[in-house]
Amino acid sequence: MPDFGALIAKVKDPLLLGAVGSWVVALVVLGFIYTMETRRLSAAQRDVARVEADASRFQALINQKRREEKLRDSLVAELDAIRAIDADRYVWPHVLEEITKALPDYTWLESVAVQAPGPGAGAASAAAAASDSTARRQVQVVIDGRTADMGGYTRFLRQLSDSPWLGNVVAGPTKTVVENDKPVLTFTITVTFRQADSAFIRTAPILESVR
Repeated sequence: MPDFGALIAKVKDPLLLGAVGSWVVALVVLGFIYTMETRRLSAAQRDVARVEADASRFQALINQKRREEKLRDSLVAELDAIRAIDADRYVWPHVLEEITKALPDYTWLESVAVQAPGPGAGAASAAAAASDSTARRQVQVVIDGRTADMGGYTRFLRQLSDSPWLGNVVAGPTKTVVENDKPVLTFTITVTFRQADSAFIRTAPILESVR
């Protein structure tokens, strides 16, 4: 190794010494900055790699979540369709059961039929269905019957109104006719089927074990 001390002793020019010292300091500072920046760049590259890995993993989770949401929406739509079909399937059993329970003694029925919708009812039902996919078509039932007792007719109206499955009970025209030499009262009643509260709905198994 050269004797730097001897070399420095031989150099008498202070400007040269200052220049050399400045270069040495600059090289040291540059080396320090280079080392620090290299470390920071390496750390930043590691962070970028980690973030990219996390982004890929999260993107996979997001794609899976979207697929599950599409499957859920499809299942919900199918369940809604099944519920709608299932609910409409039991309209007539509920109507006939409620009418039978409300029918008093000495009163009999001539016919029970669905009332045909009026001129504007179809458009109103279509508009309701368009605005609400869960909207259910209202079923209006016309009941024609006869009774030997005016009190039986009024009890029939009152008991129909008390039914949780029937609403909008409207008494129609009545008329007294002679049948088998006896006066009887003919009547027409219009009722609307409605979904009862869950407290009035009973479920029972289709099959029961027999011991």
